Amino acid sequence: MTGPYDREATIMGLLRALPYIRLFKGRLFVIKLGGSACSDAATLRALVEQVSVLVELGIRIVLVHGGGAQATALAERLGVESRFVDGRRVTSPKLLEVVAMTVNGTVATAILAACRAAGLPALAVSGLAAGLVRARVRPPVVKDLGAGPVEVDYGEVGDIVSVDAAVLEKVMAAGLVPVVSPLAADDSGRVLNINADTVAAALASALEAEKLILLTDAAGILEDRRDPGSLVSYLDLAGLDAMEARGALDGGMLPKITAARAALGGGVGRVHIVGVRVKAGLLVEVFTNDGAGTLIVRSIADLAPSEQGSAAASGGAS
Repeated sequence: MTGPYDREATIMGLLRALPYIRLFKGRLFVIKLGGSACSDAATLRALVEQVSVLVELGIRIVLVHGGGAQATALAERLGVESRFVDGRRVTSPKLLEVVAMTVNGTVATAILAACRAAGLPALAVSGLAAGLVRARVRPPVVKDLGAGPVEVDYGEVGDIVSVDAAVLEKVMAAGLVPVVSPLAADDSGRVLNINADTVAAALASALEAEKLILLTDAAGILEDRRDPGSLVSYLDLAGLDAMEARGALDGGMLPKITAARAALGGGVGRVHIVGVRVKAGLLVEVFTNDGAGTLIVRSIADLAPSEQGSAAASGGAS
């Protein structure tokens, strides 16, 4: 039985969360599930339970997922080469088959099963469905990979042309939570692989989301990526630019930073990068002032006075 102290702490926690509950009721969050969230059953179950809390509190949710780790593992077992450039996957025709099997099969099924267990009504939707995500083949680009400029052909990778937010609005109007995979197609029907962070940012902008939340293996953005204790609580775009200029951001974090910039530029109010292993990290990030990961805003002026105090204390925003 819970003791008096625990009861009091629970009630006080609810009271502190109440202003956020009032603020976000009826608003829409796009949440991207990444990292071990899609490969570890216990982690996925815990995250989906937190999403269920948000839904019960009247927040509209769109889930977007990748499946990169699973695709890489399956490709290795099948003897298909995986290659990345600046954190983005180069996708051969054979690798595209592997990606389709994982994101629209294994990963989507695992998420739907976790939703079923949590009592959350969800529907898997591919980016190909009803023209949700229209894309074109990414042309080769010139990259300096350390040994001078080289041309990189990403293969069966797409760049987003447009998204049809009405597709997801219809799903949500039916009382269902969309679970979106990042495969899309061009107008000829050629299937293309798109980074899930990119898809999440585009959907968040089109849906005029209140927040884009990127759930990842990293705890958030680190001042020193070798030091897990150097978590940056708040950043604005100027601070983000400064960190990137000094080389503090690289690898798999780069697509997330690109997605954050795109979402903020597309009208999304706030972008959060939160670790999937942080206990109740999603709820802590949404319903507390201190949060659990990194909050990114366009400008420090977009933060409330109390948040600006926290940012100044942490040195997170500039």
